[in-house]
Amino acid sequence: MKSFLTILSTLITLLAAGQQKEVTSIKAVYDSSSLPELYNKIPIGLYIAFANGEIRTTPGFLRGNYNWNRIKVVPNSGTFQNGYLLLDRKSLISQDYTIQLTITSADVPQSMTADIVLPKLDSIRFHHYADSLKRGFHYYLNVEGIYSSGRIFPLDTSAVFFEVSNGKLLGQDLLINNNEMDIQSVNATATYKNDERLKALTTIPVKKLNE
Repeated sequence: MKSFLTILSTLITLLAAGQQKEVTSIKAVYDSSSLPELYNKIPIGLYIAFANGEIRTTPGFLRGNYNWNRIKVVPNSGTFQNGYLLLDRKSLISQDYTIQLTITSADVPQSMTADIVLPKLDSIRFHHYADSLKRGFHYYLNVEGIYSSGRIFPLDTSAVFFEVSNGKLLGQDLLINNNEMDIQSVNATATYKNDERLKALTTIPVKKLNE
């Protein structure tokens, strides 16, 4: 009888341990303070739920203790390195800003998946600092990106390229020389480099000499 109880106790202990190690679900999140709208290196974290109700988290911004060296994470876009997702913007756009992570570990012998949906660039627009440009002075072409997160950020020439109907482009500056007297206005177009369907158009009046 004593031997039977010992075996039963051992089986219950092993069953409980096995249940504790069985992962039922994994949720992936990203650190929104890292500005994924602009930057391509994004901290991510995992919530790992076990069959016994325990939830453990990964180190980094979630400050958990389920170490990354115990987990293999393979994204379907970009690359993953020790808690950081390195984005490939062009493939991210083609996947509607959703990245699927395939995850395996000692506790997840069969792979599981978790999705991360990142902020989407919905549109771009010109936001002029002045209502007209003056001949002989640089006029900064200020462009903003409007994201699904509700955030609005300025975009520079690393993200957009410009075309103008008149004048000269110097980086993100537009210049009309003093001797270009016949130019009354300039049409400008900004196009998002990673998705050329996103464009912004504007017409900028040129000040007359007596204004």
